[in-house]
Amino acid sequence: MTPRSTLNRSLLALAGLVLLGGGLLILFAGLDLYRRHDLVPPGGWPLTNPADVLLGSADRARWSSQGWWWWPAVIAALVLAALLALWWLLAQLSRRRPGSLPVGGTPPQEGVELRDRALSDAIAAEAGALPGVEHAAVRITGRPAHPRARVRLTLTPEGAPGATLAALCDGPLRTARRSTGIPDMPTEIRLHSVRHKPHRAE
Repeated sequence: MTPRSTLNRSLLALAGLVLLGGGLLILFAGLDLYRRHDLVPPGGWPLTNPADVLLGSADRARWSSQGWWWWPAVIAALVLAALLALWWLLAQLSRRRPGSLPVGGTPPQEGVELRDRALSDAIAAEAGALPGVEHAAVRITGRPAHPRARVRLTLTPEGAPGATLAALCDGPLRTARRSTGIPDMPTEIRLHSVRHKPHRAE
């Protein structure tokens, strides 16, 4: 489990517990379950009957006496919390990396997974060692069942694009498809050449 997934699960569990506790508190008070079932809530427990409110007149007066800055500060904190929650949600929805990929053939090896970053690093290392390649960068996108590969190769001045493309498909990409058991993994390849000064003929 990655640190990101651990953080996400911890935040989800914390948010779930807070929402569950608040919902049960409101439900018990709204349905008057304490009185119906002869339950005695702890002393100072909020919302014990349907007529209770979160902030009574005395509480509102006490908090209002803190100064003009109090309620704007509370509102700003709530808005900030809402924006952070929205940002976190959008970050989860915009994630376009598969995370883990199966390893092996069909069916894949049970319980064995390959991190997308490890696969992209392996492809980049093998592609960077091909003749005529100056630098290789690989990114795995898509879903675990349908991953996609984006390969960016920077060729040396002597590199031949056709030969390099053929070597890439027959070498690193074929190894990646065989390792993951996904024979039809779509791949986008971009070739660039290193800028060099023109040779002067005398």
